[in-house]
Amino acid sequence: MLTDSIGFHFHIFRYVEQLVASAEAAVDEVVRRGVAHPNKIAIGGHSYGAFMTANLLAHAPHLFCCGVARSGAYNRTLTPFGFQNEERTLWEATSTYVEMSPFMLANKIKKPLLVVHGEEDNNPGTLTMQSERFFNALKGHGALCRLVLLPFESHGYSARESIMHLLWECDRWLEKFCVNSPDIGHDSKSSSQNENVGGGE
Repeated sequence: MLTDSIGFHFHIFRYVEQLVASAEAAVDEVVRRGVAHPNKIAIGGHSYGAFMTANLLAHAPHLFCCGVARSGAYNRTLTPFGFQNEERTLWEATSTYVEMSPFMLANKIKKPLLVVHGEEDNNPGTLTMQSERFFNALKGHGALCRLVLLPFESHGYSARESIMHLLWECDRWLEKFCVNSPDIGHDSKSSSQNENVGGGE
């Protein structure tokens, strides 16, 4: 029992440590090369990349000014029979599921986050409720966030209208919170928005 506990905490620590170390190395390198300003670096990703984006904004907020997360899985307890390389169930490894979930760290995410999801995502690990519930958790803790649901889209987006709208959302978000903002700290004024592209704002 003690060995399993130690092993679990080491596993979680190594995941977070490696994730943050990799991000720090990337940020340090682009800053060293002079192609990025240290206070104007955003992070984004799709699916597992969105999961990593959310975790980095929770564990290493000093690295990024804002984020974009698309069609991610943020609450691993919603996939109770395994995820990625984790073959144990939620009931066998409850702590792993909880501590790997950015949803459980919603109170620590203070940087602006744009959350996008296909309204008809049929991928078992990334059902639309993942983003809806994550957004509500962020909003409940006063985070500056926005949820955009793309109608008739599954895990990958295919309609021209969806892709163009996604690009517009990302461009607007990054212009506001990365390009034209010096830095958004923990004292940012909170603002939460929820939009279904098909049904208006």
